[in-house]
Amino acid sequence: MAKRDDPSVKTVAENRRARFEYEIKDTFEAGIMLSGTEVKSLRSGKATIGEAYAQEKGGELWLINAYIPEYLAGNRFNHETKRPRKLLMHRREINKLAAAVQREGMTIVPLLLYFNEKGRAKLKLAVAKGRQTHDKREALKQRSWNRDKARLLRDRG
Repeated sequence: MAKRDDPSVKTVAENRRARFEYEIKDTFEAGIMLSGTEVKSLRSGKATIGEAYAQEKGGELWLINAYIPEYLAGNRFNHETKRPRKLLMHRREINKLAAAVQREGMTIVPLLLYFNEKGRAKLKLAVAKGRQTHDKREALKQRSWNRDKARLLRDRG
């Protein structure tokens, strides 16, 4: 999996809002099917996955509403910026994700888009449940308290 500190992994886009909006239950790694100009555009690091989500259609998993800008030198061979993109996962994992969405009312949210050590584009997905407003406030309080607690412990030595 991708780590923020790992120098062999180049992060392209991160959905930082997802951890606040959703309660993350489980994470998965998926490959993503891209055209040539999409890969070149991703290498420049200007993609956005903040509004994106994954959906199961016909036994396949698709990334919907992810924005990859057009490649400037791509001329007529450029790609559509918000087209659905197929995600590459094992059948067993796709079935597990689809079951979580259908039975438990979960959502499949992308957390991180990155290039792994082999130079392949990967997407870190999470099965998540949407948080209510009071849950979000509680998460903010908890995060603030943890930060204050760490500061107090650090000052004490």
